[in-house]
Amino acid sequence: QVHFVESGGGVVLPGGSLRLSCAVSGITFSLTAMGWYRQAPGKEREFVAGIGSSRNTNYVDSVKGRFTISRDNGKTTVYLQMNSLKPEDTAVYYCNTLPNTGGWGQGTQVTVSS
Repeated sequence: QVHFVESGGGVVLPGGSLRLSCAVSGITFSLTAMGWYRQAPGKEREFVAGIGSSRNTNYVDSVKGRFTISRDNGKTTVYLQMNSLKPEDTAVYYCNTLPNTGGWGQGTQVTVSS
């Protein structure tokens, strides 16, 4: 059974930065594409960023140039470095496989507010 534990969220001013982490267990991590997703209040969960087993990456247009996804196969952990944060980035952030398995962790709350 796949297990995701997200951390690193918080409250930050517009223009600030955060680094999210997600510890993953229950899969052959190094062979699995991973993604970050987010769900804002009153909205559907959406894809944010993905990284393949060969470390190729892709991003939703709204975060390109501001967010960077990375992975550490030795630690079975995926990261999301978020810079130049905007109020519209406020959401609960989740990691999952890509495509997602349908089972989700608890997520980590990111709030961007002045």
